[in-house]
Amino acid sequence: MNIAIVYDSRTGTTEAAAEEMAQMALAAGHQATAVSVQSASADVVSAAGAVCIGSWTEGLFFILQHATKATMAFVDTLSLEGKPAAVFCTYKTSPGKMLEKMASALEARGAAVTGTFRSKGPKAPGGFDRWLESLA
Repeated sequence: MNIAIVYDSRTGTTEAAAEEMAQMALAAGHQATAVSVQSASADVVSAAGAVCIGSWTEGLFFILQHATKATMAFVDTLSLEGKPAAVFCTYKTSPGKMLEKMASALEARGAAVTGTFRSKGPKAPGGFDRWLESLA
């Protein structure tokens, strides 16, 4: 399956996690690309077999956590009718309800969100490998 992994990264942490996720997908026999929201094409992402969208966590330590405006603006350009999707974030202290909000935004675009992941550093989030297995 062709998996589009799209991310927004300020310091490189989320980019590193997304790149590792793409490598995991390739190792599992999928086609995968990791691309920033600034460079991604909504048409190409919408045409992928599955989509994974990630963002670093903006907010005030323990309150008001949210995905970046660029991430959410990109999600609003997608058409994902029935496609499997996942969301992920990188964070330092707490992601709060950020993943639920991202998942809701993808579902509003027609996606079937089957995975939510978080990573406290530049590594692929735990559980991503099981999500890949579910796509087979």
